[in-house]
Amino acid sequence: MSQFKKVAFYTLGCKLNFSESSTIARNFEDQGFAKVDFSDTPDIFVINTCSVTENADKKCRSVVRRALKINPDAFITMIGCYAQLKPSEISEIPGVDLVLGANEKFNILDHIESLEKKENAQVLSNNIKETRTFVPSYSQGDRTRSFLKIQDGCDYFCTFCTIPLARGTSRNASIEETLAEARELAITDVREVVLTGVNIGDFGQGGAENFYELVQELDKIDGVDRWRISSIEPNLLSNEIIEFVASSTNFVPHFHIPLQSGSDDLLKAMRRKYDTTLYRNRVNKIKEMMPDACIGVDVIVGFPGETEDEFLKTVNFIKDLDISYLHVFTYSERANTTARKMSDVVPVNVRRDRSRQLQILSEKKKRHFYSTQMGKTKKVLFEAEENGGLINGFTENYVKIKTDYRPELVNQIVDVELAEIDRDGLVKIKVAETVA
Repeated sequence: MSQFKKVAFYTLGCKLNFSESSTIARNFEDQGFAKVDFSDTPDIFVINTCSVTENADKKCRSVVRRALKINPDAFITMIGCYAQLKPSEISEIPGVDLVLGANEKFNILDHIESLEKKENAQVLSNNIKETRTFVPSYSQGDRTRSFLKIQDGCDYFCTFCTIPLARGTSRNASIEETLAEARELAITDVREVVLTGVNIGDFGQGGAENFYELVQELDKIDGVDRWRISSIEPNLLSNEIIEFVASSTNFVPHFHIPLQSGSDDLLKAMRRKYDTTLYRNRVNKIKEMMPDACIGVDVIVGFPGETEDEFLKTVNFIKDLDISYLHVFTYSERANTTARKMSDVVPVNVRRDRSRQLQILSEKKKRHFYSTQMGKTKKVLFEAEENGGLINGFTENYVKIKTDYRPELVNQIVDVELAEIDRDGLVKIKVAETVA
């Protein structure tokens, strides 16, 4: 196919999707395609879909309409979780030419024989149970940070979640293969690598290799200044992992640990693999080893059976925890999940009200955490974007800062003093040195 063909990507959803889009884009470039912006009249649009976000169908239709406005003759391919879960539904969106499931998306170039628009979309999607291969991926394009996919799929089958149906069973490459990907990143301009996956703590699935061994080996790689662990299940976040991060100079003191509910009864109904006692112990252990550590928490509101009392258990549990911020998800019914068949459904207006309450609690937690950091000297990695004459960055423990834009700061790690929390919630700084 002509090397002058242009391809553009639109990615919905999680960091894992971004790492996979980036890897698929590199495959296109290796075959002579030019990767361009979405608005730059591409010949091919690849839309990487998400099933976790609400109104997935509506979002997909909206993106396809935008693509067709830009180039009515463009060849439109849909990949990702929603494409695996609802291939027929997504194939009926006007303008879609090709729908690829979890097994097929990395072989997308094998399925694009011509760029002619089709009357009916071609659907290539195997049963997810047949998806066994693991394709390593990492994001590129942001000089500052990359998302490195170390694991895919999940064996947990929580009652609210469709991810095992969209991505298959838990799997990963070997530690050595993962290190090879990491070394590729280490020779780029990237300063920080975020480890991502569906259930990264399950690396090795109880076999000869495990997540603890992986992070120890990654820590030895030269060329990456910061390693950041993304979301990790509390039952898989062992004390030895916490102690290792506390002793490492490269793994940063930032954890994101899904809670979902502060009620043990609801955790059982969700089929989670821990209780609130274990969760509290993990948080206490982190803070004991790393008092300045940032701890993010996922929580779901409005799960079936969440009475006002059960909700208040969650509120009070979080209030008592030394955590830094929340990601609040309003429960929504998903096809083919156990939770959809449960009784005691929480009215949608109540779910939204509870979500707002937890968003307010999150802001209070974040502001309190930030306030404990004022006057301290931290290392900030500055982003590339200029925002109205300002530049942003993050400390190792995930405090977001802002200061006057100076081009020499871009992608540099600089010692700064955290001075004050501004009205927008970001932290003003005093730069303690020019460039680290």
